[in-house]
Amino acid sequence: MTVHGVPKFIDDKAWLMSHLRELTNIHEAGQAVPWKIEDAPEEFTLKLAGAIIGVEIPILRIEGKWKTSQNRPHSDKIGVVAGLLDKGDDEAAAMAALVEQHIIA
Repeated sequence: MTVHGVPKFIDDKAWLMSHLRELTNIHEAGQAVPWKIEDAPEEFTLKLAGAIIGVEIPILRIEGKWKTSQNRPHSDKIGVVAGLLDKGDDEAAAMAALVEQHIIA
């Protein structure tokens, strides 16, 4: 998958600190005692944040490719479908149906 966009640089301390808090909360959530930005001395945090420039990339276009064994020999496609159907779950069955479309095509 390829994502296209034009980067926008953000030199705004309030935006950056909000973003850092959000990232920290997400990545520390699974810890027994989650660390928070406020756990560090404020002058230390502000000094480190001063060396960071925020970057935002609004997505303009997304390109992807289907990879459903279409480049494989007929016998491989049959095996893929059988293996997926053996799993017995809805997601595997949906993928098997996609691969099957390329067997017929």
